[in-house]
Amino acid sequence: MKSNLFITALFTAVISLGFNSSEANSKYRTKIEKPAENTKIQVALLLDTSSSMDGLIDQAKSRLWNIVNTLTTLKYDGKTPDIEIALYEYGNDGLSQKSNYIRQITPLSTDLDLISEKLFALRTNGGNEYCGAVIQDATKQLQWAKESNNMKLIYIAGNEEFNQGGVNYKEAISNALKNDIYVNTIFCGDKKEGISILWKDGADYGKGKYFNIDANQAVEYIATPYDEEISKCDEKINKTYINYGAKGAAKKMNQVTQDQNAKKVSAANYTDRAVSKSKAVYKNESWDLVDKVKDDAGAISKLKKEELPVELQNKSTAELQQIVTEKTKERETIQKEISVLAKKRQQFIDTESKKTKKQDDLGNTINTSIVAFAKVKGYTVEK
Repeated sequence: MKSNLFITALFTAVISLGFNSSEANSKYRTKIEKPAENTKIQVALLLDTSSSMDGLIDQAKSRLWNIVNTLTTLKYDGKTPDIEIALYEYGNDGLSQKSNYIRQITPLSTDLDLISEKLFALRTNGGNEYCGAVIQDATKQLQWAKESNNMKLIYIAGNEEFNQGGVNYKEAISNALKNDIYVNTIFCGDKKEGISILWKDGADYGKGKYFNIDANQAVEYIATPYDEEISKCDEKINKTYINYGAKGAAKKMNQVTQDQNAKKVSAANYTDRAVSKSKAVYKNESWDLVDKVKDDAGAISKLKKEELPVELQNKSTAELQQIVTEKTKERETIQKEISVLAKKRQQFIDTESKKTKKQDDLGNTINTSIVAFAKVKGYTVEK
């Protein structure tokens, strides 16, 4: 009897060990098979919105999509990184004194239409410009990526003394560097003046670059023979979006609003936006069913009918899948068409730019430094 009990116990232990080992191996496989996060390029724009900075805000509106297009030329290990942009304003009397006249407008986000919406809503108003405080807040409050292959940049632009306020800018920048975040400074005024009031010192501490721009100079665009054709493609690509969810209709409407905002700046700026919308980094999986299905093939079956546009609520899952498939193919075709035109457009711009002195505005400043940092970090540039 004792022998039988021993054998039974031994057999149970072996079976149990086998199951535990299998479970452990399963967990191990799950762990090692989990795909690594995509490389990120994270850019925080800290803009002075005091009363003298209307020109700076206008340049930011004029160059947002141009900057995005520069970011999309960067590759890491042959892959396109995710692009996240954050917006801060500082130095505005309409903000709380307790917050050091600082406001995080958007966190680091891939929602480029949201960035555009908030940027176009900015208004200037008096103020005390505390550079150290806004750098510190951006460093601590934004969700910066951890891995060293990510590129993390702060750009702060303004026109008053860099050392104002109760937060020491050197300490704030030192904390940024500990997180592998490089700080670049853009002084809106004379180069020597910016140096004398410590804007260059801030960039030197931040291992970044110091620039000066004329914030009151309007951005000069180069019109090309390809702009109109790209714009027509953009009108077609908008028709491939299928909104879903509680905020889907509003988000789709905002897409059109940001198209109009870009047009109000200039036809060339609208073309820049159209090019951005043809890129992989312009993704709207939170409200567009075509993008959502790319991330989650089973997304359609999980939707409630009331989450869809009225005209699609009576469609079956199979019918919806067919519609999404057709819209996906249609969008990809238009994106390829824009890509071909965009390359020709950029070649035309590059050729024309060589004939005239390159304008040193906010966009050119940021684009030039982004490419320089990218090469140091091991990224490649593919135009």
